[in-house]
Amino acid sequence: MHTRNHPRSALRAIITATLAAAVIGLPASAMAQTAKEQELEQRVAELEKMVQQLLAEKKAAPAPAPATAAAPAKPAAPAIQAGSITPNAAPNTTFVLTGFVKADALFTDTDYADVPAGSGRDFYVPGATPVEGAGDAEDVDFHAHVKQSRINFGTDTILDGGSKLSTRFEIDFFGSITGTERVSNTYAPVVRHAYVQWGNWLVGQTWSNFMDVATLPEAVDFIGTTDGTTFVRQPQLRFTTGGFSLSLENPETSITTTYLDTRATPTRQLGNVTADDSGWPDITARYAYKGSWGHVALGGLLRELKYQAPATSAVAASFTPAFAAVDESTWTGSVSLSGKFNIGKDDIRWMLLSGNLGRYVALNFANDASLDLTGSGELEAIDGYAGFIAYRHMWTPKLRSTFTYAMQEHDNDSSLSSTATNESSNSWTVNLFYSPLPKLDIGAEYRQAERELENDRNGDLKRLQFTTKYSF
Repeated sequence: MHTRNHPRSALRAIITATLAAAVIGLPASAMAQTAKEQELEQRVAELEKMVQQLLAEKKAAPAPAPATAAAPAKPAAPAIQAGSITPNAAPNTTFVLTGFVKADALFTDTDYADVPAGSGRDFYVPGATPVEGAGDAEDVDFHAHVKQSRINFGTDTILDGGSKLSTRFEIDFFGSITGTERVSNTYAPVVRHAYVQWGNWLVGQTWSNFMDVATLPEAVDFIGTTDGTTFVRQPQLRFTTGGFSLSLENPETSITTTYLDTRATPTRQLGNVTADDSGWPDITARYAYKGSWGHVALGGLLRELKYQAPATSAVAASFTPAFAAVDESTWTGSVSLSGKFNIGKDDIRWMLLSGNLGRYVALNFANDASLDLTGSGELEAIDGYAGFIAYRHMWTPKLRSTFTYAMQEHDNDSSLSSTATNESSNSWTVNLFYSPLPKLDIGAEYRQAERELENDRNGDLKRLQFTTKYSF
């Protein structure tokens, strides 16, 4: 056989003979070439072929990647608090706590007298600007406070089905004093907002639906464009769907009364009355259309003005003619058109108002109605118009300014009002804000304002105000 002359064949013969011997139990020297030997030799050839195939596949496979360092272990999650901070909270409730700390310093210069304490000292109030005949103001007044500092607490609860129920409760420190500036400068908290909101419905106290909050410009002053803007917070029931909202709000009527007082000269006198006698809520409706360019909003207000007062015989004896019982009412309306236009990083904000504005505009600069106690006794609505425009410019990402102009004018019936009734006011401002850190604003603002009465007496106010505000 040729296999005896080839090393591989010789090896194969030896393996074959050994396997055969192991199978039949005979010594290798006694083996001879049989059919069984040939079968075993064939099997060995097949095994050798398989080994060669495996070696070829291993050689063709890519080399294994070098071992890398083990990834650092992920820190364990913090342990879940064993007990709830608010055990009475509904499931799936998160809490909101926001607000800001704000310190203001004001330098005020008026032509006649000083701005009355408690009215117009902390922020601009158009009706508080002194006019001719009020006295003489000799020097600039300085005043500082932190009353605008604010805290807002709220909750958001995800209900079954995915809807959300929210509450908000906000306070600041305007309008209440429990201490004096001599020692403690202590101020009590005052409610601004307190409401619950679920789906399309809102119940509680917040901004009037007649007010377009999104148009209020950035200002160092508490409001800014006070002369020409709506500014009212009150309890209400509001329904909102898309850009449309409708609300029923708490009514109130501010009235100018005139009478003849035989004890004084001149005999015709003026008094202001606030009445809470309406049997209907104020009704407001507003529609806002929004886009990437900004928004435009149209609002309407319908309300009943009403005054009821019993005859006061003890006082009536001093007046001519004597007071009689009063039970008068009238329905009035007003409209608002406002908006905000984006111009790159800058924007323009504006508002136009017309109708019976009264307490809804300029912090009740003009009353809602007049009541003549010397004549027919009818309640007559006071109409007027107002508006503002504001332009904000971004000088740099951290530096910005807003320029504003605001005005109002009211048509008082001269036969039903005193010559000391407010007729008009206007003001313009310019400010500069610098934000060296996120949410830290340092600002300065200059204001020049004018107030005029029905008898043409007027007065000016000039104010330089500084502020530092940090929001959280």
